Amino acid sequence: MRHRHRDRFTVVGNHLAQHPALSGLAIGVGVRIQSLPDGADVSVKRLALLLPEGEISIRRALNELVAAGYLERRRVALGGGRYATRLVWYDKPGAVPVSEAAPVPGVAAVSEGAAVSKGAPAPAAVRPGTPPSSPAAPPSGPAAALLARLRAADSRLVLSCRDVERLAPAVDGWLALGIEGAQVTRTLTSALPPAHVPIHHPARFLAYRLATQLPPPLPAEAPSPPPLAPLVSCDGCERAVRSHGPDPLCADCRAARGPEGRAAA
Repeated sequence: MRHRHRDRFTVVGNHLAQHPALSGLAIGVGVRIQSLPDGADVSVKRLALLLPEGEISIRRALNELVAAGYLERRRVALGGGRYATRLVWYDKPGAVPVSEAAPVPGVAAVSEGAAVSKGAPAPAAVRPGTPPSSPAAPPSGPAAALLARLRAADSRLVLSCRDVERLAPAVDGWLALGIEGAQVTRTLTSALPPAHVPIHHPARFLAYRLATQLPPPLPAEAPSPPPLAPLVSCDGCERAVRSHGPDPLCADCRAARGPEGRAAA
């Protein structure tokens, strides 16, 4: 019975799922690593907490993945004689490793242990004499700033510049309704999954909330009644009447004077 997943799914190639030489545990550990976000802790101790297997079995599975080209271990100096291991995961072996001189996209600050980053193909060749294209300017404006600051509320809500540019019009729709930015942030960051549950596609997650939780516009206010005329004295009997005219008359005096304003006989 097949089901079309629309969120919380991971794409895994059959070259891994049906690998003829990897053990079932190695395939399972590989799928687990591929489902995690960049920068996640995938040390042996951390994986042992996530999986029912012990550390020895998990270490063997990781060694299998290294031998098959899915995993690469890189030793990173932290200073002060301290080192950490950065694990680079290749969705498909054979991708050209990113140069050590260039930062690996999506890798958070490396701590002692192991942080995973996803391998990227080599950059496209540039024709000699062609000046390198300058990077696109990051999105700006209140909506873009609000979206960029979401990662301060929850580190799982990290968005790329492209994600921010795509989601900004939806946030502008909220702000156009007179909703303050702080309220939009609370709506997007409240009742999130537990901290140990990853948000694999934060842009889709936020797009869904922006679309489904958009409040209706406020109803139009009823028009206010016209202001009352001021109280003045009737020219005929000195009674108080409300009038804007230069010759205020009460109803009785108006009837007594007749249609032409002269006193009735």
